[in-house]
Amino acid sequence: MTYDIILAGVGGQGVLSVAAGIATGAMLQGLNVRQSEVHGMAQRGGAVMSHLRISDEIIHGDLVGKGSADMILSMEPLEALRYLDYLKPDGKLVTASSPVINIPNYPDEAEILKNVEATGVAVVIDAKAIAKESGNMRASNMAMVGAASSYLPIKQDIIEEAIKQMFRSKGETIIQQNIKAFRIGRA
Repeated sequence: MTYDIILAGVGGQGVLSVAAGIATGAMLQGLNVRQSEVHGMAQRGGAVMSHLRISDEIIHGDLVGKGSADMILSMEPLEALRYLDYLKPDGKLVTASSPVINIPNYPDEAEILKNVEATGVAVVIDAKAIAKESGNMRASNMAMVGAASSYLPIKQDIIEEAIKQMFRSKGETIIQQNIKAFRIGRA
């Protein structure tokens, strides 16, 4: 079994935290992980993408080839569309519905979501609303992990353990808010 993911978004959305959470969960489950990151601009608003490969066998390369990703997990809908050529025909596109309008000529939001839905494989999540419901507006990335988790080869309780490990230094309240966002996203 090999499961390949392209993670995408813009700086400040927690793309690399999402990748780390999923990778930690995979390792806790005894799977092999390879990851590669492209930060774009290291500042808020610059493009960020990550290749994440999970397998029960040795993984020989870090990069996901075009047309071979099992999932695109995007924190922002325009970034989801940018990487569609990586998705394999039976893959899943999981994206947040809220755009990050970081350029002056950002395309029409309704048109972007229409194009996302037209893929026929999209799961669109209102991650901001889920984060608000969890009590932590910064937990939208864990809501996205939750939405993606039904398709991942990692058990729910193991991903929750990875979330606990990720946020352990921030205290029990932050841990529980992020787990709540994960569970709501999963539901």
